[in-house]
Amino acid sequence: MALHFYIQTPGISDLVLLMDLSALENLPELTISSQEGFFVHTEFEGEPVEIWLTQNPLFFKVCCNFSETRRYLDHDVPMVTVEGLLLLKMFALPSVYRQGSFAEVSIHEAEIATLLYDHEPNITHLLDELAMYLNDEDVTEVISIILDIQKRINRYKKGSFRTVVQ
Repeated sequence: MALHFYIQTPGISDLVLLMDLSALENLPELTISSQEGFFVHTEFEGEPVEIWLTQNPLFFKVCCNFSETRRYLDHDVPMVTVEGLLLLKMFALPSVYRQGSFAEVSIHEAEIATLLYDHEPNITHLLDELAMYLNDEDVTEVISIILDIQKRINRYKKGSFRTVVQ
């Protein structure tokens, strides 16, 4: 939902909630289908809803320090900030790569690139924050990916490959 809010992409429809496991018990409307570590797969009226448990230290940090109330679909809802979304997306990258789905990797990288391009956050600060939650090898790989994305953004901003049609 936050990703759709920030980059206005019509194809994004996943609903992900950050919450404590005990809070999930107060939502009988959600039907739990499975739980894998810090991720609970649920459904609401037939639609998938992912629950990311704040028992994960990064998810807790994002929930507490990288969220704010935003107006969305005529409601005030707590929503992850651009910086929080980038932390979550970058944190997921090593796992997405290990899953071996090029399509998923491409989607994650495109979302990160769009957030970086549209909002120009302090990525150095976010990478420093992320380093507390990933091992050194994963941090090195994420930094490499971000540097590659930044090169593509810079190439785009310089107008490489653009032509004027008359």
